[in-house]
Parts: sequence; C-alpha cells; structure tokens
Amino acid sequence: MNIVDVSGFYSDTGGGVRSYARQKLAAAARHGHRLTIVAPGARTWTEPRSGGKIAWVASPPMPFDPAYRMFASARAVWRVLDAEAPDVVEGSSPWRGGWIAGHWPGMALKALVFHQDFVAGYAHTALGGLLGPPAVDRLSGAYWAYLRRLSRRFDVTVAGSGWLAGRLEGFGVYRPVAAPFGVEAGRFSPARRDEALRRDLLARCGASPDGRLVLAVGRLHPEKRHRTIIEGFARARTLRPDLGLVVIGDGLVRTSVERAARRAGRVHVAGRIDDRDLLARCYASADILAHGSAAETFGLVVAEAIASGLPVVVPGAGGAADLAARGPSRLYP
Repeated sequence: MNIVDVSGFYSDTGGGVRSYARQKLAAAARHGHRLTIVAPGARTWTEPRSGGKIAWVASPPMPFDPAYRMFASARAVWRVLDAEAPDVVEGSSPWRGGWIAGHWPGMALKALVFHQDFVAGYAHTALGGLLGPPAVDRLSGAYWAYLRRLSRRFDVTVAGSGWLAGRLEGFGVYRPVAAPFGVEAGRFSPARRDEALRRDLLARCGASPDGRLVLAVGRLHPEKRHRTIIEGFARARTLRPDLGLVVIGDGLVRTSVERAARRAGRVHVAGRIDDRDLLARCYASADILAHGSAAETFGLVVAEAIASGLPVVVPGAGGAADLAARGPSRLYP
C-alpha cells in the first residue's frame, strides 16, 4: 500500500509527532508498505528513510516558534501527492496541512488524523481557569464549525484515544474513530534501570544519591504546564526534602521554565534527549513521572513511563488520564 501523510507539524526537533512519524516509517518497512511523510522544511528535497521517505516542501517558519514551519503553497504539496498517486492520504493536522490534504482533488482514501485538540491544549490552558472549560468550548464555536466542514472532506477522522474520539463526536466532527497509539516494545522497560545514571541525574539536581528522582518529559510549550509541575514539586519538597526533579525537553518557553527551576531549587533542565535508549534508561531510573498536560491526544510520554515501571501523576483529563487509569497513578483536577 502506498500511503502519504501530509504532516504539517513534523519537525526533526519535534516531540510526539516526530516519534509517531518515525515509528510509522519503521512499521511501513516491516509490513511492506511505502510511506511518504510530506513535511514543511527549509528547502524542497527528498530524504530517503527506511520504509519510505520524507518529502520536504520549502515553507516559511512559524512566527512564534521557528522550530516548526507552515506550508505556504498548497500546489507544492499537491504536486507531491500527484507524483505519488497514493492509495491513502492522511492529513495529520486540522490546520493548513489538513486543509491541503482534504482539498487535494486526487482519488484516494482520506483520513484526518488528530495529534492534538487545540481548544483543550491552548484555549483551556489560557482561559479555562478563569472561565471554565465548558465556557471556553462554547466560545470556540467557529473552530468546531470549521472542523465539521473540514472533516466532511475525509472518509474518516482518526483520534489517538477514546477520550478525544468522544470529544470530537460530541462536537459533530465526521466519523471519529479511536486508534490508540503505543510504545516501542522492549525499549521501555523497568529492566533499563541504570543506577549510575540515576546517581548522576540526582547530582545534577543537587539531591543526595539516595534521594527520590522525579521526571518530567515533553516539549517546553505552554500547554505542557511545566511551571505547574515545578510549583507542585516545590510544595512536595516541603514534605520530602530528598526530592530532585529532572525536566527533559526543549521548546518555546524554555527560558521561563529555567527561571522557575532556579526559583524552586533542586530542579535540573536537561534539554531534549534524542537518544531513545538513553531516554528509556532515564525513565527506568526515576521514581515517578509528573506530567502537566490535560489535553494529550494519547499521552506518549505517559505510556513510555508506565511501560518503564513508573507511577505517574497526571491531570484528571485527556489521553494522559485514560492511560494513567490502567497503572499506578494519581490524577489531579
């Protein structure tokens, strides 16, 4: 099968979307399919990958986050689709990439794939505390009307969790189905625990070698609420002075996260870790994962932590809550 994924939020410095795309390429190679990821890049070129390729289309950077780019020309993407003549086209964003995939005039099965609920992720984060999530949803009526129109250009709408599929159905989005993601079997496991790495991470926090290690993993973007995690960690330290927190990730609000870390103390901002085996060892060597996003489509970080044997502390909403309910966890409102 020939599959083309128009992935407007794919970036080599990205988070969950990057992991999803790379695993999908690996799955295509295993099962004999051909996959093309169409992504916005600095220039137009084709990058061969096992299982297929990445077709980069020259696109301008996003104004508020230069790590990501935005498709400018629909015709440039359509030329890739015309050349590939796919059996299946996926629009992996409800924004520009999804619009381009949905309006491509070619003949193929089309799926609108949701990696994030933008109202829950951004509007709820910014205004939910003041107005409440139901009121924010009502104020976002124009967005939901746009999604209803866009989804009608696809044969199916794919959500990464039952939570999101139910939410989309409630707002009248066309044919939402849940297709939960997963984690790499064998890579994330309690057997990856590394005592030397654990001592090093605790030392970087300024905690003692026999302290308790808290981990926070994810893009440093507002909806991930790392400052809330750090504030909660600081309160917990009044009861457990032996705690240390390591924040793994990079992104738009890194400066403010680092500022909060300095104020709280015993927090180390490690930056992004691209080595997946090292990341697996970090999970397995910690004592707990703290996660702040209440709007995860699936919650890849939470799934990786649970597979590594970690108890998790997550918000009581979104895909992260769905996952946490299956393992040792604590949900908070």
